[in-house]
Amino acid sequence: MPTNRNSKPVRVALYARVSTTDQNIDVQLTELRALASARGTTVVTEYTDVGISGVKASRPGLDRMLLDAAAGKFDLLLVWKIDRVGRSLVNLLQVIEKLTDAGVGFESAHDPGISTTSVTGTLMLSIIGAFAAYERSLLIERTRAGVALAKANGKHCGRPRNDLDLRAARILLGQGVSVRQVASMLSVPRGTLQRRLAEVDQKSPSADGPEPR
Repeated sequence: MPTNRNSKPVRVALYARVSTTDQNIDVQLTELRALASARGTTVVTEYTDVGISGVKASRPGLDRMLLDAAAGKFDLLLVWKIDRVGRSLVNLLQVIEKLTDAGVGFESAHDPGISTTSVTGTLMLSIIGAFAAYERSLLIERTRAGVALAKANGKHCGRPRNDLDLRAARILLGQGVSVRQVASMLSVPRGTLQRRLAEVDQKSPSADGPEPR
């Protein structure tokens, strides 16, 4: 019988997910149970997410599984395919990292090269991690290049600016009302109000603009 490093029977957990409610999750669970049984291991718990996209990093079943892994409730997680865990490499690697930190192994029934219980599987995961890091660096570079190009063309990047009536703000401030109170009246963060006032002051000698003639 397979044993863990503490010479105890391996406790196996199963995780299965389907994206829509009309899909049958039992297809995955039946195969995983058979695989665990053929290995002579014991399935101690099963986690499922039904009708939830793999794009979502947080899912009820997945979140509960990670909490139980951290609590040491099982030794090995079996999944049908890695895309049941996450649609992105980043999400997949984050889950595997949390399992590894908890001392829990990871295996995929239909991705035999993806495993933390063998040397070749760990190597494969390292290669996948390298590609994921490369993908992230490319995305960051493209984002920065796009922001720089947009700024060069005079486009504002980041959060949309709020249309503030700075004339009203200045009147209130001139009457001795605090910046915090004025920001509250205008329903904007105090920092935003201060920043906009400073921007206007830098652009024009007169914050309120030229007097009408």
